Amino acid sequence: MKRNLHLLMIDPQNDFCDLPASYLPTDPVTRQPLRPALPVPGAHQDMLRLAGLINRGRAGISALSVTLDSHHRFDIAHPTFWTAAGGAAVAPFTEITAADVRAQKYLPRHLASLPIALNYLDRLEAAGRYQLMVWPVHCEIGSWGHNVHADVRAAYGHWEDAALGIVAKLAKGSNPWTEHYSAVQAEVPDADDPDTQFNYKFVRTLAEADRIYVAGEAGSHCVKATVEHIADYFEQQYGAASLAKLALVTDCISPVSGFEAQYQDFLQAMAARGVQLLQSSDALAELIANAGEPA
Repeated sequence: MKRNLHLLMIDPQNDFCDLPASYLPTDPVTRQPLRPALPVPGAHQDMLRLAGLINRGRAGISALSVTLDSHHRFDIAHPTFWTAAGGAAVAPFTEITAADVRAQKYLPRHLASLPIALNYLDRLEAAGRYQLMVWPVHCEIGSWGHNVHADVRAAYGHWEDAALGIVAKLAKGSNPWTEHYSAVQAEVPDADDPDTQFNYKFVRTLAEADRIYVAGEAGSHCVKATVEHIADYFEQQYGAASLAKLALVTDCISPVSGFEAQYQDFLQAMAARGVQLLQSSDALAELIANAGEPA
């Protein structure tokens, strides 16, 4: 009997990929090459392996889902939101704490946003998962950087043609007042915005699978946060044994530079809980077997 094998692709987008020059189109406005805003070292090769996995294992894949980091230019985690003391710009990769804001080391450029920003920072820090990081403007909705890596997009398009199926696309991050690393819940959910709250419908769909392969970027942030949320829900609802359904395809995932230790800690923590760590070759063998083809 064919198994239900679900491939979940986390944010396989241009802005996160260290693309070679041949992949960079020309901006028709500036006449300069468009470049990824937040390239993850190794991500391009990750995406080539992921595309190969989809192409070669296509007939064994039951379902595919892709998450899309989807931001506005003005966002609490972008430099456009903040100013430093004396009106100086805030550089990307700056961490901002509630204490910093209370000391006026950093302030919202729009001062009317100060109470909202402080409330957010207090709640974020109370959750204990992350501190606010100012990232370069990235995955801006409608931009080239928001698009899926070309090889991955082509590969899942071929799967759609062959399977007469639809790849589920899940946008996240369009609420500018909260960070949204995880594909299934914002870091600080907004009670008035259902898109920031836990996505029970999608996670229950994943739970129907016999295996959920996870690939994408970045292992230190969005992959980590998504898998942590899914694993917690699975364990609470279905018991610890259900975490064995989750398989991290580790040669299709890389961390943000400087966050390698966090990524390794995440892998070790997930493995200790029963999540499987696979190479794409291992996943491919399972997909080929599921298609009923000789390995």
